[in-house]
Amino acid sequence: MKTDYALRAIFTLVERYGERPISIRELAQRNEIPKRFLEQILLQMKEKGWVDSLPGKVGGYRLARPPREITMGEIVRHFEQVLAPIHCVSVAGYKRCSQEPVCRFRRLMLNVRNIVASMMDGTTLEAVYQGLPVTNAEVFSERLMEGAGI
Repeated sequence: MKTDYALRAIFTLVERYGERPISIRELAQRNEIPKRFLEQILLQMKEKGWVDSLPGKVGGYRLARPPREITMGEIVRHFEQVLAPIHCVSVAGYKRCSQEPVCRFRRLMLNVRNIVASMMDGTTLEAVYQGLPVTNAEVFSERLMEGAGI
């Protein structure tokens, strides 16, 4: 949930980039995030240099850097800690598995990790914001229905 909430909040700030700051109350209400939880998330994002805050009646939060300078990989990796689908192919969350010397699917999972990391690190908040929302037709595509459980 933390990553989801962080992305909701930061994309609201992307949407308002260059405008007046938004209050934490409005940010929480607009994104359906518990205010206390959002406070913790915003503090972490402030420490990373992604957002800053202005005090006072017209204060609030805003992006500290242009959206073209922040990647999805930075944010997701910070809040999730890892991008790898299994521990034995993770750098940050590596845990040895007894099957490593003979495992046949570890290579595929390593490739998945590398593709996801490359996509996330190569995609800025600006690029994501410029994209279109996903439709349910895309999520439930007939050609993917054999992969139920995706």
